[in-house]
Amino acid sequence: MAARAYWQGQIRLALVSIPVEIYSATKSGAKIRFNQIHEPSGKRISYEKVVPGIGPVDRDEIIKGYEISKGNYVLLEEDEIEAVKIESKRTLELVQFVDACEIDPLYFEKPYYVAPQDELAEEAFIVLREALRKAKKVALGQLSVRGSEKLVAIKPCGKGLLLETLRYADEVRQGQAFFEEIDDARPKKELLALANTLIEQKSAPFDAGEYEDRYVDALRKLIDKKAKSKSKKAIIEDVDEQDTSGGSNVIDLMAALKKSVGEDKPKKAATKAAKSKKSA
Repeated sequence: MAARAYWQGQIRLALVSIPVEIYSATKSGAKIRFNQIHEPSGKRISYEKVVPGIGPVDRDEIIKGYEISKGNYVLLEEDEIEAVKIESKRTLELVQFVDACEIDPLYFEKPYYVAPQDELAEEAFIVLREALRKAKKVALGQLSVRGSEKLVAIKPCGKGLLLETLRYADEVRQGQAFFEEIDDARPKKELLALANTLIEQKSAPFDAGEYEDRYVDALRKLIDKKAKSKSKKAIIEDVDEQDTSGGSNVIDLMAALKKSVGEDKPKKAATKAAKSKKSA
């Protein structure tokens, strides 16, 4: 089934407008989600809206409230909330260009693919893409969609563009408060050299396909096995656990790093070495 566009409209740079379509770059179907089930009947549990001391209430008695202090709420009607929603616009204006390294990774939220809406839009789309690529810049703008306004960054991505929603400044915690207790002392040169050697040994180009969510895989296998067995009994398999008995909690960092450098060779490097021996 063809992907459904998250947003359709125009990217505008000064007097140039480019019709585009924006698609989510991620999918949620890969994750496993559970429902709560009433075990005796096997039926899904539904929830009632309940007020403490009063009991169940009708939906038409419910409004939204913002807590300004413990138990004290400002109540808002739906029409009041609707009145302040940002009007969804079909134009995304690029208002600033920055170096990609200027944006802290903490601000990046969710990625989307941007493609030209039709053949007529391709020429201007390609010009924007290549101009960003040549300048090594990221374009910034604010996208109005579904009543809210999102700060977004746009950069080249292969033959297309990648749009990433960004968090606003007040949504990001500053890390320094969590790092205050860390010692300012510099590490010993020998320890740092060993750590750098270990990093070099394990360095390789990033390939997300090499990593798997082992928890999700194990859950899928368990679900398949349970579905085939048609049993209500729990299926529990033994899991190997690391032996934590005995031993000291004090780690000899120098010895551990030397052992790691000597034993932990990257798989790719080992594979290449094996191939070179065969061809020799």
